[in-house]
Amino acid sequence: MKTIALTSNSLLSIFEQLQEQLGGKLQIKSNEFKLEIDNEIGRGLISGICIEKAICYIEYEINFTENVSIIYHHDNAYSIHFGYCSNGCLIQSFGEDGKKSKLNQFQTGIYSNSSKKNTFFSFSKNQQINVSMISVDTLFVNNSELKEQLKNTFLKNKESNQLCYIGSLNLRIAEKINSLNTINQKGIVRNLLINSNIYLILALEIEQHKYDLTKVENSFISLSQSDMKIVNRISEYIKMNPEIQYSLKYLCKKFGVSSFKLQEGFKIMHNRTVTDFIRNIRVEVAENLIRTSELNISEIVYTVGLTSRSYFSKIFKEKYNCSPKHYQNHQNKIGITG
Repeated sequence: MKTIALTSNSLLSIFEQLQEQLGGKLQIKSNEFKLEIDNEIGRGLISGICIEKAICYIEYEINFTENVSIIYHHDNAYSIHFGYCSNGCLIQSFGEDGKKSKLNQFQTGIYSNSSKKNTFFSFSKNQQINVSMISVDTLFVNNSELKEQLKNTFLKNKESNQLCYIGSLNLRIAEKINSLNTINQKGIVRNLLINSNIYLILALEIEQHKYDLTKVENSFISLSQSDMKIVNRISEYIKMNPEIQYSLKYLCKKFGVSSFKLQEGFKIMHNRTVTDFIRNIRVEVAENLIRTSELNISEIVYTVGLTSRSYFSKIFKEKYNCSPKHYQNHQNKIGITG
């Protein structure tokens, strides 16, 4: 077991300590940090960004060759950690011998620790781990409404309370993390997109906690992790093949899932029905084709699996507040004047 000790709230200090104890190449650009590791300890990337004094984001995309525990030594009774596991699992405990909680794939974990015990996050060897952690220091949160909500929800007894909450399965957060990792813009646009995505991930994790508390008796609790993985596969399949004429019967038969679990899974993961999800994907693919291809509107309609141009115009306008033709003309003007 390799133990990594982190003793600071400063993201710069955290990454310097990670590099000192794990090795690797550290890149710092503006307020973004990337530690690339390729040695006897493991292979992968640890990245982070500080979006304001109170909020920082760290993502672990790594495969360790030995069991690794990261220990947070700093004593801050006002900090809350919002974790999310996209792949693999993460083990958490307060103190080395404390009760262990397991954060599985697609689950949110919320942790705060006001005791003298350190917080342990443990990674198993030879397992690809994708875990993100948003740390919020409520003392320095600028938004007073957010500060009060966080303190009243997660820090009710800051003198003695330890909070470890493991949420139900949620794929929407994984999608937003993926969106965050695919941002390729630069400068102020990049900063704005990164900040908005991290705030949205944080909002979804808080929403998940609230939803779980109020809906604990709902049937979605019966959906297993394997069920959600199937729904995730179906979602990706639809994204890659928007042109197919889908039906619930077709999807259930192809992926071996019941209609109930399919509908419930999409409701949990995407907050949409299957039909709404397919329609939204087609509109988004079409919007991308309008911007990046030379196809005309009719060709795009058929490319995304629709047959009615008028219906396509209707759903496109509902999402983007203008007709496809107007949108295309505006893109052409940008191309001419750019």
